[in-house]
Amino acid sequence: MTTMTDTSNAARFREFKMPDVGEGLTEAEILKWFVQPGDTVTDGQVVCEVETAKAAVELPIPFDGVVHELRFPEGTTVDVGQVIIAVDVAPGSAPEAPAATPEPAPEPEAEEAPKGRQPVLVGYGVAESSTKRRARKGAETAPPAAAPAAVQGELNGRGPAAPVPEARPLAKPPVRKLAKDLGIDLATVTPTGEGGVITRDDVHAAAKPVAPVAPSVPEPSAEPAVPVEAPVPAGARETRIPVKGVRKAIAQAMVGSAFTAPHVTEFVTVDVTRTMKLVAELKEDKDMAGVRVNPLLVIAKALLVAIKRNPGVNAVWDEANQEIVQKHYVNLGIAAATPRGLIVPNIKDAHDRTLPELAASLGELVATARDGKTSPAAMADGTVTITNVGVFGVDTGTPILNPGESAILAVGAIKLQPWVHKGKVKPRQVTTLALSFDHRLIDGELGSRFLADIAAILEQPKRLITWA
Repeated sequence: MTTMTDTSNAARFREFKMPDVGEGLTEAEILKWFVQPGDTVTDGQVVCEVETAKAAVELPIPFDGVVHELRFPEGTTVDVGQVIIAVDVAPGSAPEAPAATPEPAPEPEAEEAPKGRQPVLVGYGVAESSTKRRARKGAETAPPAAAPAAVQGELNGRGPAAPVPEARPLAKPPVRKLAKDLGIDLATVTPTGEGGVITRDDVHAAAKPVAPVAPSVPEPSAEPAVPVEAPVPAGARETRIPVKGVRKAIAQAMVGSAFTAPHVTEFVTVDVTRTMKLVAELKEDKDMAGVRVNPLLVIAKALLVAIKRNPGVNAVWDEANQEIVQKHYVNLGIAAATPRGLIVPNIKDAHDRTLPELAASLGELVATARDGKTSPAAMADGTVTITNVGVFGVDTGTPILNPGESAILAVGAIKLQPWVHKGKVKPRQVTTLALSFDHRLIDGELGSRFLADIAAILEQPKRLITWA
């Protein structure tokens, strides 16, 4: 009987395979399932989130139906082309073997409903599955998730409905991750997003009464803070964390970069008091309304002007062809710390952008990284990078080149310090810049001129006009 039923229903099930969500990637880890067996799905609905070596990506299902089977649990690394989910695309349309349980009466059905979701599988109630689909399509206000069986029974006049379980709070995967890290129950959070969706700000607002206040850090920030790690179990002497996905790719790339390109790092300490005054003025400028203005914006613009004066730093070493490839465009990378590790999305053709356009692009880049939505394409083809270690209160560091690039600028914390200004010691806003570069194509003179130009612009920001 079982064999005959499986054969008759074989055409009803469609399989969704792990796609190549990157550029030639061979595997991805399943981070989170958003559906379970028995859930109804529609074409384009996101069913899971996966992580590749480049980014976290949400996968939409390409057809309608009812989830029949999840082939892999969360945390499993799956090869591209393997089936990850099977969907019944025509529930109730083909004859099925009767269930071992007698045909349900209204009362037992009402009693069983609260026990949980009733999957539509071989041997389960066909008529009930079919009724569910008709009710969902006819109700404009019905949620995309499958309605409880007891509610459907009441709609079809089969008897009183059992208590309805509360709906799952609406929130994007990164927001759910943030809530989990902060120990916040999303059911207790008041949503302010469109359509009742819980946003990051909602979670932070819910965490404020119990979360400690973080120490203030000077504003040159573009790197989102990494969520607090889960507490270590009592008595644990060590914790092992699998290296995979983005973290694995980062490790391999950094090792390759550190032992392939001969790094040189130079430092300069700069009085950026005038830059900070310019930032304050730009915040009040009506032409900058609607965009975030901070010191990083001016630093990014200073770097672009310095590249224009020293184009040799915007190049890359082609080992295979023994050539230096000069780039006549600047794709400006901004290192961003995310819950899954450091990523470096870049602003395409940043050299062609006005200051308001550059500010808007920086804001969009950071927001996308925080939400975990940075695409592989956004991280490809960078030419030079800025990493803002100052957001953590760090003075400076020796950054490692982003693979495929030849220069990276680290920006330290901006602090009020005693400084000799016009012959007198005065409190001034000071920061330290560190530039690492590939010594195969950027010699000491070129690297020093480039770093000195950035420092000169930040000390006298009017050079943004005179040198542009």
